[in-house]
Amino acid sequence: MSKSPIICIVDDEATLREVVRRYLEHDGFQVIEAETGPQALQLLREQPADLILLDIMLPGLDGFTLMRVLRHGSEVTEPHAGGGIPIIALTSRSSEADRIEGFALGVDDYVLKPFSPRELVARVKAVLRRARPGTTEDTPRPLVYGPLCIDPLQRRVSIHERAITLTAREFDLLWLLASYPRQVFTRDQLLDRVWGQEYYGDDSTVTVHIRRMREKLEADPSSPQYVQTVWGVGYKFEPQEGDS
Repeated sequence: MSKSPIICIVDDEATLREVVRRYLEHDGFQVIEAETGPQALQLLREQPADLILLDIMLPGLDGFTLMRVLRHGSEVTEPHAGGGIPIIALTSRSSEADRIEGFALGVDDYVLKPFSPRELVARVKAVLRRARPGTTEDTPRPLVYGPLCIDPLQRRVSIHERAITLTAREFDLLWLLASYPRQVFTRDQLLDRVWGQEYYGDDSTVTVHIRRMREKLEADPSSPQYVQTVWGVGYKFEPQEGDS
């Protein structure tokens, strides 16, 4: 029997943390809490989490700064507090600029305050489904294109055996595109297939995630080899000469 996923709530509002904790625990999740960014970093050193609910407007070390530390690592974080943990941002700031900054840093979903606790739990489940696919016999085998290997079971990407750290959403985008080489997907199709019906944002989200993925994946992100733009339509995955 698999252990219950651990959700880390990082928010300075004690009442909000208590309400969210009750709803998450009612649905079988384990919950850990932090009131500030430094507390969250210390907590994640000691207790790995499966997903983080992160308030953007934290006092002191704000949520965006904390995300930079978690996504890119530093001397104060352990490997398990690195780029692979899905993050759902909790915020009262609804501007497009804030959303784009968050997605550029690797946030997996946005929930605007005030929110329905039931909706938040549904979004947690949706993000975890994407981040932790089933491990049955039906799990697809790794995709290998020359030096590029995409393993859906371990959710691991490597080039020439060098690991590439992608966020959960970046991995899902790459997996979808690489599963249908040379097929062109519109931004709306990618939103539907990767973000699903629970997402209410616009297609600029796709553009931001593709750019971030290329920065990690491509030797020259300004002239990408694998994830290519089809102008006026969308994106496709292009295997390189000699790839299997």
